[in-house]
Amino acid sequence: MQIYFKQNLAFLAVPKTGTTAYEMALRGEADIIFAKRRKHMTAGQFQRRMMPFLKGFYDLEPERMAIMRDPIEQIRSWYRYRTDPKRNSRTEGLSFDEFVLATMQDPEPPLAAIGSQYGFLTMADGHQPLEHLFAYGHQNLIRGWLSDRFGKDLKFPEKNVSPDRPAPLSPKVEHRLRQARAAEFELYDRILQAGGHLNPNKR
Repeated sequence: MQIYFKQNLAFLAVPKTGTTAYEMALRGEADIIFAKRRKHMTAGQFQRRMMPFLKGFYDLEPERMAIMRDPIEQIRSWYRYRTDPKRNSRTEGLSFDEFVLATMQDPEPPLAAIGSQYGFLTMADGHQPLEHLFAYGHQNLIRGWLSDRFGKDLKFPEKNVSPDRPAPLSPKVEHRLRQARAAEFELYDRILQAGGHLNPNKR
């Protein structure tokens, strides 16, 4: 996660949405950078902890942005990351169907503990506090918006790309996933219906 004072902007890093490339491109512009375990601060954590801090110390109330990925593709990215043989993963040999089913267990087993984008972007009362939600599939839109915001032509290198390996999802398991994560699919659909850039609070 990075915060840019001049642009009055905070970029929250949703896991497995390609944010590392953006952070690399914008690192020189950032006034505050959170890395490692603190990199993935949720919208709720930011609202409760960072907004009062920024207001109190810097008189700053930044707009907040994040990228959301198609829920199936985001879980597929987690699967490819966790089953990469180079990581000596315990999930090697696990099918994508099996991995998806494991993410729906309560509680999730450690191998499938990935959280949810909806939980990351949403407060406990169901409110989405961020001003800008972008769809991962609209990369040109995101890059153009950021270039406009920063007033320069930005270059975004590819970073942390998951291994490209087959990960088919059966219709039966997909149906169960869509039921289990209905709110997450609904939020992503809202972003797509808004053209790839949604302000949840705009009326």
